[in-house]
Amino acid sequence: MSTENLPQSPEQPSRKPRVAVVFGGRSSEHGISVVTAGAVLKAIDRTKYDVLPIGITRDGRWALTADEPERMAITDRRVPAVEELAESTEGGVVLPVDPGNREVVYSEPGSVPKALGEVDVVFPVLHGPYGEDGTLQGLLELSGVPYVGAGVLASAVGQDKEYMKRIFTSYGLKVGPYVVIRPREWERDESAARRKIVDFAGEHGWPLFVKPARAGSSIGITKVEDLSGLDEAIATAQAHDPKILIEAAVRGREIECGVLEFEDGPRASVPAEIPPPDAHAYYDFEAKYIDSTPGIVPAPLTEEQTAEVRELAVQAFEAVSCEGLVRADFFLTEDGEFVINEINTLPGFTPISMYPQMWQAGGVGYPELIDRLVQAALRRSTGLR
Repeated sequence: MSTENLPQSPEQPSRKPRVAVVFGGRSSEHGISVVTAGAVLKAIDRTKYDVLPIGITRDGRWALTADEPERMAITDRRVPAVEELAESTEGGVVLPVDPGNREVVYSEPGSVPKALGEVDVVFPVLHGPYGEDGTLQGLLELSGVPYVGAGVLASAVGQDKEYMKRIFTSYGLKVGPYVVIRPREWERDESAARRKIVDFAGEHGWPLFVKPARAGSSIGITKVEDLSGLDEAIATAQAHDPKILIEAAVRGREIECGVLEFEDGPRASVPAEIPPPDAHAYYDFEAKYIDSTPGIVPAPLTEEQTAEVRELAVQAFEAVSCEGLVRADFFLTEDGEFVINEINTLPGFTPISMYPQMWQAGGVGYPELIDRLVQAALRRSTGLR
């Protein structure tokens, strides 16, 4: 029997991929993560993706939040918080732990849990520990949910400045002098640990930069001009991380370069230069986010220098086995040598952040940047790869 003249069932329209934008978190970079989420929510193409904003409060509760990017901006020099955006003070969002199920559930005490639908990809815009350091990435791997950015190992290495530098050195990338003080060293013999730092200063000179080993956004960093400021700087860094990193000052220009994963592999952006901020001792948190110290895009480099730093940025991306995106930070010394300072696997992603600005200068606008990152995540499987 011919079916040619029978009525045909209409084809069901394909569902748009659902993107969960996860932000906030338990680190000291909570507020900047919220600002970043607001920028992503505002720019993501709603005709192409369904979006589910999920905020993680400072105490670790996963909250369903308002999809209101305008409430996620810095106002009166104050950063926002997830607690201000949460739909409820008690309700919680639960991701699936079964790789065969991507349904997200929302529940409140005394109420029947509510299914929020399946999530196809997570866009984490968390900064710092408990989000950028491989912990969230491990959870998503267990759940079988694709996600934007680096995997577990690359995220962990990208968060820990000591092991990041060790890997760079093993791949032949030049790093500046540094020394690490681990918690056990400090607990076992505080005097010996302090002496280790003083000896390092004696070898490399002042100033030194004392940093939390596993933090970002320039939080907890102190530029120490002499011995009198050392103890306070150590205490400031240890307030964010019991493991601290001490770096010798590298004299030179600060150059940044973005890396983005395309279909044919990672490519580098045009580089940018961070000029010394007038009102700050260095490019610290307030200079970056509160006072919005502008960078120079593209950086005033020679063609040869531009090609070299772009190549080095991709090498750093590959050395740590990164995926999705990276911002690589360098010093260009007075003798013309590039020294890599660090990479950031989930760099600042607000419209004023250097990573989007560098790609904008190269012809990749903010919405396209988000789209490319989501598409790169959807192309990858979870698990070993």
